[in-house]
Amino acid sequence: MKKLYYLSGVIASLALVAGCNGQTTQSSGPSLEEVGFNPGQLPLVQTQVEYEIISPKNAMAKNYNDMELFQQMETDTNIKINWENMSEESFATRKNLILSDKKNLPDAMYNALFSDKEIIQYSSSGLIIALDEYLDYMPNFKRILEEREDIKNMITAPDGHIYALPRVEEMGLVEYPNLFYINKNWLDQLGLEVPTTIEELEYVLAQFKENDMNGNGDTTDEIPLSFKFQGWQGNQSDLYSAFGMPMNTDHKIVIDNEVVFTAMTDEFKEATAFYHEWIENGLIDKEIFTQDDFTFLSKGKGKDQILGAFYWWELETVVSNPEDYVIVPPLVGPNGDQMIGVANNYEISKGLFVVFNNCKNPEILLSWIDRFYEPEISAQVNYGPIGIVYEEERDAEGLLVQKPLPEGKTSDEVRLSNAPMGVIYLSDDEWENVVNMEPRAQLRLSNLEIYAKPYVPEGVEQYPNVTYTLEEINDINRYVSDVYDYVWQKQTNWLLNGGVEEEWEAYISKLKDMGVDKLVETYQTAYERYIGK
Repeated sequence: MKKLYYLSGVIASLALVAGCNGQTTQSSGPSLEEVGFNPGQLPLVQTQVEYEIISPKNAMAKNYNDMELFQQMETDTNIKINWENMSEESFATRKNLILSDKKNLPDAMYNALFSDKEIIQYSSSGLIIALDEYLDYMPNFKRILEEREDIKNMITAPDGHIYALPRVEEMGLVEYPNLFYINKNWLDQLGLEVPTTIEELEYVLAQFKENDMNGNGDTTDEIPLSFKFQGWQGNQSDLYSAFGMPMNTDHKIVIDNEVVFTAMTDEFKEATAFYHEWIENGLIDKEIFTQDDFTFLSKGKGKDQILGAFYWWELETVVSNPEDYVIVPPLVGPNGDQMIGVANNYEISKGLFVVFNNCKNPEILLSWIDRFYEPEISAQVNYGPIGIVYEEERDAEGLLVQKPLPEGKTSDEVRLSNAPMGVIYLSDDEWENVVNMEPRAQLRLSNLEIYAKPYVPEGVEQYPNVTYTLEEINDINRYVSDVYDYVWQKQTNWLLNGGVEEEWEAYISKLKDMGVDKLVETYQTAYERYIGK
């Protein structure tokens, strides 16, 4: 396997460890000199050092102790990581228990997904250490902070320290989680053109419903339109946006630097009333409210085609006959609007890696994790190792290129079994100069340039991944569950049973009683601080 390379600078080692909150504690165990710490060189230590790290992992992934990537990193650095993996579901339920058992803490937590509140809570108690105290041992991360003030601002806690490492994967994909696909073969059978308006789509869906489009003799198994209601991808947002307000599933979007709670707008009301009729008439799959990914995806993989149209991330994931479908641009709504919103899915994720206060010689561990921000290693952490996922030789442009998929394997299967994902830095520069995007990402990006990005109105942007103060966190927690639960309850009821017009004023009044204005005000305050207003 091709050796992983580390390219960055050096600094003399220190005997004292600077702890969080300005405290300084003496390291126990062997000193940096005794283990032969060589920051900026390989191996990082002359005498092997071991650390314990807890991390959730995808069900398809190998145990991290068995991953070729980590085995190679151990060979290169002479640092052995003893991984304790658990399922993502188990981690979500056990995380607080792990953090409360202070006598048995690991050295660090990977893919930790610490929230702003957890960072404030556990940094204030001294449980996690301030990583910015060790930047001289982290040349790659230090360079990122110097070059990207936006990232620095996003991950800096209210006390001015950085306690957790981020993940950065900038491809321009996740803000646009929907593309609309329609069965062109069925359109051709009916002699119909690809619809361009909501009105035309309504007629098409009615024809899909009333005819035996798949020719199996059953006129009731066709599903005119399906998606996942409130899913992170393939959701209802673009259908709603056709009514003149850019929507996302958070009902929270920024328009001309003002935070708008879209679930209180007239456009939301009109769209809800309109699509109730579609659901009532069988044009929209009633299972949109309950189906999980597996149920939805199975609808496109059967012997007979049953999906007339759907929203999803990519076509091939859903149907076994992608050649029969085409992508449809955003539809023109009843008032002549053709637009989409921007999802609050972030290319920069916070809280991915934290180090606990019991970690001995954190300089060494942080030098090890800093290598994850090297472009070649970031690519392998995100997709899989050179020699397994990537070719040993670079392409004519000098970029890493992925190997052909093994027969019978999908991209997801190969990636998830070989890549831990988590801490990486892949920005525009890396995509241009170090690594090729995987082919399906390149295809999706080109599709978004045609079918999504041109339809985001000027002045519209996602709500950024801001850092909240403790007071803001408390305000949000005071209101957010009641507000969003109520919106979900009313929206689903209105879509299924109607009545939005009759109940609208009472709905708005109830939201105000629940504190929605204070919630939006808090979002606005944090946003203005983020943009430096």
